[in-house]
Amino acid sequence: MGSAVIAWLHMAKRTFAIGDIHGETKHLYKLMSTLPTLTVEDTIVFLGDYIDRGPQSAQVVDYVRTLKDKTVAKIVALRGNHEDAWLRVIERGWDEFVTPPGNGCLAAYRSFVGGAVPKENEGPLQNEAMIFTSGDFFPTEVVDWLRGLPYWYEDEHAIYVHAGLPRAPQGFLHPSAVSDPIVLLWLRDEHFFRNYRGKLVVFGHTRTEYLPPELSGYTPEDPSDLWAGENVVGIDTGCGNGGFLTALELPAMNVYESRD
Repeated sequence: MGSAVIAWLHMAKRTFAIGDIHGETKHLYKLMSTLPTLTVEDTIVFLGDYIDRGPQSAQVVDYVRTLKDKTVAKIVALRGNHEDAWLRVIERGWDEFVTPPGNGCLAAYRSFVGGAVPKENEGPLQNEAMIFTSGDFFPTEVVDWLRGLPYWYEDEHAIYVHAGLPRAPQGFLHPSAVSDPIVLLWLRDEHFFRNYRGKLVVFGHTRTEYLPPELSGYTPEDPSDLWAGENVVGIDTGCGNGGFLTALELPAMNVYESRD
């Protein structure tokens, strides 16, 4: 086999990391339409937060759950903090998470039961409150899927995680060395954004507009865009919060966006 063919085969193993979707099928479908034709050598890694805020959480979950049956590419769907939070709600209740309108949980509930899209700062109706705060509206197959979502993924290109990597006295921990993986879903540590060095980490969770703009090597004049630090790349570009959805192709570092 010639060296050119070997090089092509290596480059053909592409990974497309996709940021937080938050119930926005419009942005999800548009972003997916911008990706190149996928092959059996390709992997799509969703970084979590499929639900809440946007009006179509149920539809996003259905799309991601069934995508493996519709493409030849490998599909990896990671757990986000919003999936983790709803599992806590289902298992033992967590009103402090589901009731604040800013978390967008009512929109997720109504997408599953067929209710109207909530207005800004709207709370549940009296007849909705009990099932909404219990999480009992989630279909069993969806709950099983949520429970099976992994906390992280790694390939030859990068480490993929929803929120980031925690630090220890000896430095930042590899996900496999983290004793409680929940931290990988909720972490917001500026020290990680600024000072992590090592294998590339691709993460979501913290909107790029809140990351240190002076450290981004990708369109630093646009804080809402993908954020590229030295060894970390943030791709939560605010989908479900008035922003758009972003994908990063590795190893080529091509960027795809759902905005016009």
